Amino acid sequence: MNFSEVDRSEPIALHHQVAADIRRAIADGEAAQGERLPPAIDLAAVLGVNKNTVIRALHILREEGVLDFTRGRGIRVVGTPARSALLTKMNELVSLAREQGYRKDELASMILSVQ
Repeated sequence: MNFSEVDRSEPIALHHQVAADIRRAIADGEAAQGERLPPAIDLAAVLGVNKNTVIRALHILREEGVLDFTRGRGIRVVGTPARSALLTKMNELVSLAREQGYRKDELASMILSVQ
């Protein structure tokens, strides 16, 4: 995977820059589904950041459904940035539905009725 050092002059937090760089690499096909990512310490060295910054970025991508952490198997790509964006929007929809008083089954029925 081709990475460049993060831009410390950017107003975007370093861990978000790292997450975006990994998303780009996956979208560009540099890391395919099922492929393992290099260890966080190696990514940190290439990107010029602290290992903890990379770990924060990896956790963001795990929450988005792009990566999976499995003990003994490392960090693997399990999704795509498009899937990640869809899951984010779905979580927003579920949150909005709950705020409006809808139950999951009611939301599911509404979704199924959309053409």
